[in-house]
Amino acid sequence: MKITKLECWQVDLRLQESYEIAYETVHKCSNVYLKIYTDKGFIGWGCAAPDLPVTGETTATVLEKYSTIIEPYLKERNPFHYALINDEMKNLLTGNPSALAMADMAIYDILAQYARMPLYQFLGGYRDSFPTSITIGILPLQETLDKAEKFIKQGFNILKLKGGNDLESDIEKVLKFREKFGNVVELRFDANQGYSVEDSMQFIQSTKSADIELLEQPTNSKNEELLKKVTTNIHVQVMADESLMTLDDVFRLTSNECMDLINIKLMKVGGITEAVHINSVAKAAGIEAMVGCMDESALGICAGLHFALSRPNIFYADLDGHFDLADDPFQGLVKVKKGVLFPPDSYGLGTVDHPFSRK
Repeated sequence: MKITKLECWQVDLRLQESYEIAYETVHKCSNVYLKIYTDKGFIGWGCAAPDLPVTGETTATVLEKYSTIIEPYLKERNPFHYALINDEMKNLLTGNPSALAMADMAIYDILAQYARMPLYQFLGGYRDSFPTSITIGILPLQETLDKAEKFIKQGFNILKLKGGNDLESDIEKVLKFREKFGNVVELRFDANQGYSVEDSMQFIQSTKSADIELLEQPTNSKNEELLKKVTTNIHVQVMADESLMTLDDVFRLTSNECMDLINIKLMKVGGITEAVHINSVAKAAGIEAMVGCMDESALGICAGLHFALSRPNIFYADLDGHFDLADDPFQGLVKVKKGVLFPPDSYGLGTVDHPFSRK
């Protein structure tokens, strides 16, 4: 089998509601789609969700890398040489992880279709569904509680609150959350690098009664010693997110015991192939993993879900980046029932049965 043609284009997606995290306010996003054709009739789909503060990319840079590297490199290639392809493209696309992820997932889509099985089964098939958290950005107290109530009524039982801008406000929100909803839901908190070590310790001590499940990336990603100090000095599990971008990062972080958990996002690590390696290092170190996401179309979310379903070491999912997107071309690709995500039943990523993929 060989790749005969590729197509790539940008889609601007509106958010139904803007949201705020510690270092930015997001009003809209753009994804880049890749379509790979083969001489055997299989068509693979990929998606890039570049985010300048996290991946260091824009849609313009992804499209430029497609034109100058991805298309000329992949044309006439055999997708079954995926290990070689990934290894060489990783060197060619250094600093462009979501562009690499886009190509990587499209190739896996083709391979799983050829094998006549859903991608999560092709990758290992450890589970067939996964509960996800749903995120509430930085909002005033009452708006936070109102949104939480709406999500709980929809059946979500894992909520993640964003914070990091105002310690006292964050503490109040967490305590009021538990006061209003009790322990009917798991509660996670993401400071998005907004805390000092002292802030982190005060936050956890002040919210001890709220029984927070995990604290995600409390300190600046550029200073791993701060993350290690937080991990060493609090009882709640600490998760590395922005600190973890590469295979080298997970080896260094686990070797130095800087955190208790890791957040793997396909868009920031470069796709499924690299995510598998990163997760293996974490497993060897006794570290559990979460699969997270950016502001991604359901196509990108679907790839993350297939990966999460395939590995026993992945205990958490935060795959909610598509819920608030308006006009998502792949809307409905991932099913959600009472906060639990289900992959498509069809082969590969599931794109073959989706109406948009036939256009």
